[in-house]
Amino acid sequence: MTFIKQMDSYRVYIYTRFWSQFFFTFIFTVNLLYHVKVVGLDPLQLVLVGTVLEAVVFLFEIPTGFMADLKSRRLSVIIGYFLIGAGFLIEGSFPYFAAVLLSQVLWGIGYTFTSGAHQAWIADEIGEDRASQAFVNGAKAGTLGEVIAIPLSILIGYFFMINLPIIIGGLSMVGLAVFLLLFMKEENFKPAQPENISTWSTLKSNMNQMVHYTKASYIMRILFLIALFFGLYSEGFDRLWISHFLEETRLAYMTEGNLVILIGSIQFVVMLLSYIGLHFISRSSLHHQLNTIYISLLIGCVLIITSLTGFALSNGIMSLLCFYLIIQGTRSVMAPLEDTWLNKIIPDSSTRATFFSVKGQVDAIGQISGGPAIGLIAANFSIKIAMIASALLLTPVIYLYQLVIKKSRG
Repeated sequence: MTFIKQMDSYRVYIYTRFWSQFFFTFIFTVNLLYHVKVVGLDPLQLVLVGTVLEAVVFLFEIPTGFMADLKSRRLSVIIGYFLIGAGFLIEGSFPYFAAVLLSQVLWGIGYTFTSGAHQAWIADEIGEDRASQAFVNGAKAGTLGEVIAIPLSILIGYFFMINLPIIIGGLSMVGLAVFLLLFMKEENFKPAQPENISTWSTLKSNMNQMVHYTKASYIMRILFLIALFFGLYSEGFDRLWISHFLEETRLAYMTEGNLVILIGSIQFVVMLLSYIGLHFISRSSLHHQLNTIYISLLIGCVLIITSLTGFALSNGIMSLLCFYLIIQGTRSVMAPLEDTWLNKIIPDSSTRATFFSVKGQVDAIGQISGGPAIGLIAANFSIKIAMIASALLLTPVIYLYQLVIKKSRG
């Protein structure tokens, strides 16, 4: 018990980011191959899996965010990781389309419990200024976990079964929930709900407060609009990149074991580059000033658009790999900067988790809309055209970032 009391919140946050990303990557290194090679999902089913996940996130993001703000962010995070683990355990144990869909439901609900609540919890426990550093170092620790997880997942998937890393990862995620139950403290949380006011009244009050602030805050509206466009482009790319890569390089004939090694190796290089990028950011002052954050995100957005277009038009292995590495590395570096941006402009700490949840829900709306649209383009034309369409969907964000930069300087 003494050790539990000595485990400070900053360290718990960093540990959680490391292990959660370790387990996620351990699973996702083989997850998409498992869907295609073992479960036998066709392109339409692959898109449907993603749509179900994002629909669940859309439905549950705000209710779970409210629960975190009203009751306990600590409890919300613990419940989330338990449900995520249970979902992956089902997915890896039963190679059927229905089981994969059920796992997406559990994973989606679990994700909404952690989304926003984790960031809000650490900001309350250690303060907003130190939380900015925690977001960057947490992303850095998570990327380190990803780098370590990929080779282990490759070895297990190659020498045993493709689905074994998914089962182990699911069990480990449940174990992470138990770890947090023991070590995660919540000492500075102030519930948004006063004792003499009903939960429903508080929900209405918080929603009205958020709507009022979002209407009044030009920057907040732009942030949510950017999240929408990122959701629109990302789902199609995430679900179809492997199919495009294998189709253009004609490597689809490879054995399951060799495909695990190939895709896992690509993910390993992505995480290594991401770790280097996050290490650079954590040592710099980029995440301290909003204006430098805006400029960094604008540059990242331009890199993603140009690289995604290059990825769509390439047919050589090296060019496809280079463009893919740039896209994924840039996305991983942008994520903590986006969290820092939102955290700095939230007006009231009591609704912090809910604001993060709203951002997640806006992203989910984009993915629910963009995923099937890109899937239809791929089915009726080609994956190459679908990738170009994804890049076009992201281009308005360049203008939006320019508006934010202009506003911040005005």
